[in-house]
Amino acid sequence: MSNQRQHPRTAMNCRIKICHPSFGELIAQTRDLSDAGVYIKHPEMAGLNKGDRVTGQVQDMPVEAPILEMEVIRIDAEGAGLRFILT
Repeated sequence: MSNQRQHPRTAMNCRIKICHPSFGELIAQTRDLSDAGVYIKHPEMAGLNKGDRVTGQVQDMPVEAPILEMEVIRIDAEGAGLRFILT
């Protein structure tokens, strides 16, 4: 099976704060990033449903990072793949 991804992924490991009403706030790790989204590793992410919306903010930057809205598009035992919602 060939890779049919529209946006190539780049391995990226950084801390990110994720917010959702089911768990409040948590600090997780990113695994990879593309122009369209990000994969977040954290066991609580596996409890979300496809289509749920969360907010995320990269941590430990020299300046405060923007808070982005994202939609869950894939869930597995390690975490979830999120699509950036562009407004």
